[in-house]
Amino acid sequence: MISEQSLKIVKATAPVVGAHAEQITRRFYQLLFAAYPQVLAYFNPAHQQSGTQQQALAGAICAYAANIDNLGALGNAVELIAQKHCSLGIQPEHYPLVGEQLLIAVKDVLGDAVTPEVTAAWAEAYGQLADIFIQREQEIYRGQLERPGGWNGYRRFRVTRKKAESEIVSSFYLQPEDGGELPHYHPGQYVTVRIQHPTVPTSPRNYSLSDRPGLDYFRISVKREPNPQPETPAGLVSNYLHDQIHEGDVIELGPPCGEFVLPAERTAERPLVFLAGGIGITPLLSMLKHLGHVNASTPIHFLQAARNSVVHALGHEVRGIVESLSNVNYHVRYNDPLHDDLEEGRCHSVGMIDQEFLKGFVPTLDADFYFCGPKPFMVGVHRQLREWGVDPAQLHFEFFGPRQEIAGVA
Repeated sequence: MISEQSLKIVKATAPVVGAHAEQITRRFYQLLFAAYPQVLAYFNPAHQQSGTQQQALAGAICAYAANIDNLGALGNAVELIAQKHCSLGIQPEHYPLVGEQLLIAVKDVLGDAVTPEVTAAWAEAYGQLADIFIQREQEIYRGQLERPGGWNGYRRFRVTRKKAESEIVSSFYLQPEDGGELPHYHPGQYVTVRIQHPTVPTSPRNYSLSDRPGLDYFRISVKREPNPQPETPAGLVSNYLHDQIHEGDVIELGPPCGEFVLPAERTAERPLVFLAGGIGITPLLSMLKHLGHVNASTPIHFLQAARNSVVHALGHEVRGIVESLSNVNYHVRYNDPLHDDLEEGRCHSVGMIDQEFLKGFVPTLDADFYFCGPKPFMVGVHRQLREWGVDPAQLHFEFFGPRQEIAGVA
């Protein structure tokens, strides 16, 4: 527990730290990678290059400082970050390295304003936060290991099937090389893929599981990201998977992680609204298949948005599931259709996902909204739903990047 004196100092200096948060985090990462180059393996270089990693950390620091005397308000953010840390294998011994360099970065940026008393207070605050994460992450690791078929770290999986789902999406069906069982996971969770790229060092990548739990395989459906280059590392892993990984090959997976899941017991039988943009279909498809498997009767409104039929992935599979269920209202919307997409029945409507469309598609605000897709889709959907009046507690989304880019929050 942080001392009363340190609490006062942190709250008093939080506005200054917040005003320089991104400058501090940029300096922090420079210091961290120079002092401890071994930690580079935990960070996505594309996020570093674009600045999104620095923005995410800055947002987290500001949120923590603002709520340091009300840590319960950080519950969802803590779980999100803890799950991400466990997907990458972050361990307790990493926290002192981060704290050391973060305090140096604060001093470097703010200069003489950072007195020994200020440094001590922020060190105490960081120690409190580190303890919160370490405790939760150890619980997650323990749960992963104790679950039947579970493991920590990385496990070798063989690609038993590779299927093209569209011109830019392929599914990989994965079974443990050791022949052992698979653990139960929650629909919506992701696994971490680690590869050894032949020319460019890469960090592990997260990919949502796109099938339901309880099968004898995991499935990930991967979009090929465009134009990977060493100087712009986005897309290196997805292109490697598409071009170099074939049936019979082996890749390494971390255990399922993530907090973007349906609650085990819903507190209300509100309708579910699933809004999928592009490859964002993957976690929502897992949820839909699970709900169909357990014969859930909750009304479901399922939107799948795509550019057109060429890049519309997993649509046939979704249609097949929907046709077997009586509680799903399914709609496909293209924003740049081919000349015959609408006439041939490949989509139901054409246009963007604006508020007018949402009001016609969703019959009530009293619903739980789950959405996933590319950043512009996510930003637009979040804004439209909030402007429509949907309670933030009813909004759930998956985004592999800083959440403040979507919702304006840490």
